[in-house]
Amino acid sequence: MTTPADSNGRKVTSLREMPQSIEPARDLWPGIEAQLGELPEGAASGGTVPARRRGQPLRWLAAAAMLASVALGVWIGRSLLPGTAGIGTPQVSANRTAVPPLAPTALDAAYVSDPRYAQQRAALVQALQARLAALPPPARAKVSASLAAIEQAKQDLEEALGRDPGNALLQELLVNTYQDEMRVLTDVHEASDPGRGI
Repeated sequence: MTTPADSNGRKVTSLREMPQSIEPARDLWPGIEAQLGELPEGAASGGTVPARRRGQPLRWLAAAAMLASVALGVWIGRSLLPGTAGIGTPQVSANRTAVPPLAPTALDAAYVSDPRYAQQRAALVQALQARLAALPPPARAKVSASLAAIEQAKQDLEEALGRDPGNALLQELLVNTYQDEMRVLTDVHEASDPGRGI
């Protein structure tokens, strides 16, 4: 291996002996500018594919890998969900004897309502007919139609959850429907007070 020589012809033994800057023999910028002017906008030198397009296949590949990972996670999650038996439903073994229900899981807890909710709902429903009678006929018809639609939605969602108890979207929709019902019942209760309206 030979050691490099500096501009004076001496052998360089360390980087400190190298010059700090070397000026080029001629100005290179006019030639570079001329070459850049010849290329189409956004293209790299030599007519190759633009840098933005080179990353496209990798983005699509990453998106496909992410989608496959989500699908695999959903498939694994669906296979690990507990059975469709609900809380308190005794299962029957092969010899027709009742098996005590298993301990409630987090999935089953979504179907157990809060006792405070049940009490508040029962009180509002009990006073509903008297409150509806105090409303003007158009408002009464509107409230009755809303409550009927909410009741139908609750029945449909409960049936769908009976077929697919692990469906988180159905569970969320059912909770939202319960909240909508409570909102309507509370609004009717407040609107029937003197001086207030719906």
